[in-house]
Amino acid sequence: MKLSKFTETQIVGVLKEADAGAKVPELCRKNGISSATYYKWKSRYGGMDASELKRVKELEQQLSRMKHMYSDLALENRALKDLIEKKL
Repeated sequence: MKLSKFTETQIVGVLKEADAGAKVPELCRKNGISSATYYKWKSRYGGMDASELKRVKELEQQLSRMKHMYSDLALENRALKDLIEKKL
């Protein structure tokens, strides 16, 4: 997936400009983005504050760590069950 040249805080800033009354085509031209990109950002980040965005990122990282922990434990559990079945 291609990385954006805009950070999340910059994206939120662009969306706030539009909420303040700037016209979308002018805003897109000024920032060098397409209108499709603007509306994709709006659907994803619309109504978020910078602090809320930071909190969401932290939760996503925590979820990722939890998924890795679960997969490791599930794999270890399966290996132990297989070992017990072979001995019995």
